[in-house]
Amino acid sequence: MNTVFIGQIIGIVPISAILLFLLAKLVSRHRLSHMEDGHGHAVLITGCDSGFGHHLARCLNHKGFVVFAGCLYPEGIGAQSLIRQTSSRLKILKLDVTKDEDVQQAKKLVQENLPEKGLWAVVNNAGISDWAEIEWSTFEDFRNMVDINLFGCIRTSIAFLPLVRAAKGRMVYVSSIFSFFNCLNMGAYSVSKRGLEAFADCLRVEMASFGVKVSIIQPGNFGQATNIVRMKSGLDIWEKLDDERKQTFNRQYIELASEYFISTCKAGFKDTALVINAMMHAVMSRQPKYRYLLVSVLDQVFFRLHPFLPTAFTDAVFSLSSMYVKRKEMLYAK
Repeated sequence: MNTVFIGQIIGIVPISAILLFLLAKLVSRHRLSHMEDGHGHAVLITGCDSGFGHHLARCLNHKGFVVFAGCLYPEGIGAQSLIRQTSSRLKILKLDVTKDEDVQQAKKLVQENLPEKGLWAVVNNAGISDWAEIEWSTFEDFRNMVDINLFGCIRTSIAFLPLVRAAKGRMVYVSSIFSFFNCLNMGAYSVSKRGLEAFADCLRVEMASFGVKVSIIQPGNFGQATNIVRMKSGLDIWEKLDDERKQTFNRQYIELASEYFISTCKAGFKDTALVINAMMHAVMSRQPKYRYLLVSVLDQVFFRLHPFLPTAFTDAVFSLSSMYVKRKEMLYAK
């Protein structure tokens, strides 16, 4: 009996030690869950004229960070409102992420104005969105989307990584659910965001050795909150099509698609709070997430499961939409 009892004690000790270790880690993580403030640290944010970047710049400035707010139009309404609503720690930079000269000039200005603790984070937020079926698009439509949403992030990242690496800081990328969710009308946008996530995933593995953390923000439907989605009529699309495509996609269907897309955007989130909170966590948390999936509670289950479901099943989901049923009926219709 004594031997059995001793054996049980010996078996319990390692388990107890593991539990105590995990508890200590959790307590430690809780105590150091967030930076108290950003004093002495700098953050660069691209795309601050409006939307997520604009709101994040204000929030991080309020937290004490020196904020370098990259704006396409430094004299525009968005940039000027940032100047009025924030402290002198916020600096407006002329930054078109598609231009090497803008990125290099921005880097020079950042280096000349860094606080004592250096560049803590780069938030790659600048981006555009548009919608159209692939056959309604041109090669230039794809090129423009990728040049801003993907190559713009790569260009900015390569330039500023040495500064972030020196601070053992953060790289944050604003992606989308369309990086993994295939949807009618979002082909060019999906291509740009899927490429962006591949880049960020590779960078995360490389940067782990340097103590730099990489996070991806995946917003759902925030079109109404940011006005990022280009609103265009069925006529705008129709006039771009050649005769062959006009015979395939009749005018009535294109008008219907336009109305459907606009109504879908209006059904999304009406403010940016969910995304801004995730961005703040990615910048300030001691343990930021790899990915922040930002959709409604109801959609969370589907989007969490989506990457693991068979392609045949996820493609079939679209057949449940009345829009897809009407599309099939109206193709080639006179």
